[in-house]
Amino acid sequence: MTSALTHGIVTCHICGMVSSNYRHKENARCPRCRAILHGRKPGSISRTWALVIASYILYIPANLLIMMDTGSLISYRRDTILSGVMHLWHTGSEGIAVVVFVASIVVPLFKLLALTFLLISVQRRVTVGRMDKLRLYRLVEFVGRWSMLDIYVVTLLAAIVQMGSLAVVKAGPAAIPFGAVVVLTMIAAQQFDPRLIWDSDASPVVSTRTTEE
Repeated sequence: MTSALTHGIVTCHICGMVSSNYRHKENARCPRCRAILHGRKPGSISRTWALVIASYILYIPANLLIMMDTGSLISYRRDTILSGVMHLWHTGSEGIAVVVFVASIVVPLFKLLALTFLLISVQRRVTVGRMDKLRLYRLVEFVGRWSMLDIYVVTLLAAIVQMGSLAVVKAGPAAIPFGAVVVLTMIAAQQFDPRLIWDSDASPVVSTRTTEE
């Protein structure tokens, strides 16, 4: 299986023009906008790895620290994401508990594991299941927009409760690392170049040393 790059065909990342005379030449430029052409996103793998590793690190405090403080005249609670899910479940809000659990714990972890799998697969130049990997990447991009649901819930609750004078709801310290995980994984998905999935060991243009270029 060959790719457009093996035939010297690339798309300009600025204006979108397709150029047919690219041969992995250094500083080759787009005929229309004069932007430098790249067969692959420069540094895609290294930047994606950096963002994924940072997200793994921040994922730990995001789930261990307090996400939400709720207080009233008769009670006061401090909940992590998981304890908040358990509280919602035990108080009869099973549907909301499932939504928060999936959006706040499962989805970020799924995105990290999926990106890790794609990165390892690309670096080891595994050519099996290319269409499945492409579908996985598209799924990662699609679910990314729902990852901020937990922050939305905290903000909405705070806005509603603050209308009264008997209770207080505010975001805890976990909101910062959790928001950072969401943003970093979204950027990581954008930095990853899915075209690398289609590169093979037989490619005459993209060698192992230039996989990231």
